[in-house]
Amino acid sequence: MSVGEILQILQEFLAIELFHIGSTSVTVATALAVLLMLIATVWISRVTQRIVGAVLGRAGIGRRTIGTTQSLLHYTLLVVGFTVALQTAGINLTTLFAAGAIFAIAVGFAIQSIAQNFVAGVILMTERSIKAGDILEVEGRVVRVEIMGIRSIIARSRDGEELIIPNHVLVQSTVKNYTLADALYRMQVSVGVAYDSDMAVVRRTLEETALQVAEKWGVSEPHPIVVMAGFGDNAVEFKVAIWMPNPWKWLPAVSELHEAIWWAFKANDITIAFPQLDVHFDAPVAKNLEGQSPR
Repeated sequence: MSVGEILQILQEFLAIELFHIGSTSVTVATALAVLLMLIATVWISRVTQRIVGAVLGRAGIGRRTIGTTQSLLHYTLLVVGFTVALQTAGINLTTLFAAGAIFAIAVGFAIQSIAQNFVAGVILMTERSIKAGDILEVEGRVVRVEIMGIRSIIARSRDGEELIIPNHVLVQSTVKNYTLADALYRMQVSVGVAYDSDMAVVRRTLEETALQVAEKWGVSEPHPIVVMAGFGDNAVEFKVAIWMPNPWKWLPAVSELHEAIWWAFKANDITIAFPQLDVHFDAPVAKNLEGQSPR
């Protein structure tokens, strides 16, 4: 048997018609082409998963998140590879798509939110603008990131509540990250003193006290700030601001600064103002009151 005859037999074998999809005839050659492309897709998927796993591992992403990302990539590549294989083999997908159009629309609406959060998760992991351990303010709540996920993050509030925050919320809204560049955080308290206080002594006392508290927290630079904020109904109002190394411990620091100011004022005979009301009588009224004997 000559080479030509072998090629002729092989050609006839590859041209054998297996079945039809719509108006498209599926032959042995078509099936083999699709099979080879699917094998190539699986190989590409495995290589891609290894690369993504290594990159995310070096970035400090959790093992569970890496596994979820690899699975999503795997199935996405399989769908893309299967579609490309059928199109390349000449199989018209119009019939298949028409049959599953209603189902596809329903699924599309269902997975829209999932896809949105997945894309947002990829953006967050790529930018590294939010990491596990960061302290954020999201929609008015201060939270600490515990786990970064591909769909959402798990965060803990100062009250110990565990919150699941979808990734798209972090991407589409304004989020304060108190630990993006460093963990320094400026906190301030207000205090009012009586109008007859020596303002120079008040300022000096506040500056010394604020510096002592800041140094206790390990922050001597930037220096504390003391400003006279205004004149209230019953007090001259001051604002005291210090820097602290951990925004998460804001409440204990505020308490410590308040207590230190109270003791410092007590030691320097400075009166913390409180609401009071002075009543003045016109001279005739005052004279009449003086003439009345108590009952």
